Amino acid sequence: MGGRRARTEAEWSVLRTAAEELLRRIPELTQELIGDLAKHSPLFDLAVPRDEHWQQVSEAMRYGIEAFAARRTDPRKDLAYAQELGRRRAEQGLPLDLLLYAYRRAGRLTWDALLDIVTEEDPDALPVLARTAGAMWVGIEQQASATAEAYRAGELEMRRRSDERVQALLDALLAGDAAPGLAARAAAGLDLPEQGRYAVVVIPVDRRDSVHRVASAGGMRLFWRMRAEQELAVVALGASSLDELAVELADRCPGPGGISPVVDGLAELGRARRLAETALATCGAEERVLVRLAERLPTALVVRQPELAGELVQAVLGPLLELDPADRAVLLETLDAWLAAEGSAGRAATRLYCHRNTVFNRLRRLEHVTSRSLSRPRDLVALTLALDAHRLAGGPGAA
Repeated sequence: MGGRRARTEAEWSVLRTAAEELLRRIPELTQELIGDLAKHSPLFDLAVPRDEHWQQVSEAMRYGIEAFAARRTDPRKDLAYAQELGRRRAEQGLPLDLLLYAYRRAGRLTWDALLDIVTEEDPDALPVLARTAGAMWVGIEQQASATAEAYRAGELEMRRRSDERVQALLDALLAGDAAPGLAARAAAGLDLPEQGRYAVVVIPVDRRDSVHRVASAGGMRLFWRMRAEQELAVVALGASSLDELAVELADRCPGPGGISPVVDGLAELGRARRLAETALATCGAEERVLVRLAERLPTALVVRQPELAGELVQAVLGPLLELDPADRAVLLETLDAWLAAEGSAGRAATRLYCHRNTVFNRLRRLEHVTSRSLSRPRDLVALTLALDAHRLAGGPGAA
């Protein structure tokens, strides 16, 4: 074992003789150690099949004894085997403290057996054996360190693989995969209820502001996924409302962004993602807000039917769009301001920095050009949806 002083010939002779006898006693030592471990904790038998445990303990003891008594400077088989066992026990779920206990208990049994052998066969050599004790325990600690390091590395690798599997399951749910058991496996991996209140938030990647990705906020849990053109957050709402979600994310994730309606389980995440994308699509190029689909449903209908939206724009705003660009822009801007002011010409005038009579005059001209009346509900709906469709399509004069 490494880190020891040079041994004398007398020490080598004692060690060789004792090691040969120790190797013959490995079956008995193995039996004793496995019995001790089972008494110390039932987890040994629960985590490691008894036959496998027997074979591995025997191998570890043999490598340890050979390393302790070896003159050669070959690679340490005992350390390589300790690493192998560390990785294996991590996979089996045996706690690390029990693994280290097993190594140190094995060292104690081996040392006691060495003392018995030398006492029985050559008592005068006991002082010689005592001088080798330090090197032996250094070797046992090296084995324990090697197995612990490999165990921790194995744990990290398993956690990484587990995280990747869970994220893949989440991605499949967001894509709308309805494979049997998929939602249940994702629920188990994420420690979430399969049935519960969930929402999806969609934020575009090509944005000016950075996103502060939080794992929890206001009692809600958020799971972030990155895609080529967007970031998504699956939100386990618990008892929280969508309004509370929007408030929590407002400062952390400046818009534009879309928030889906509440869905009743992980299996519905695909639908939630599509609805959140629709909510996002209702945002104009300059908007910096997170919008709920429920707030934009009329516009969402337009977004979902782009071909019909184009027809709507042409049918309702076609004559207006043929006007001089400056004139067209003024009329569209005035309509947009009037709608944003909920039909108040005074508040619209404030937005436009003009007199309220100017607003009235512009709106009357818009009605004349489009042959639509803002006082007729159906015409008002048509003008509102046509304006939204024109704005979202980035048409000329759109705000």
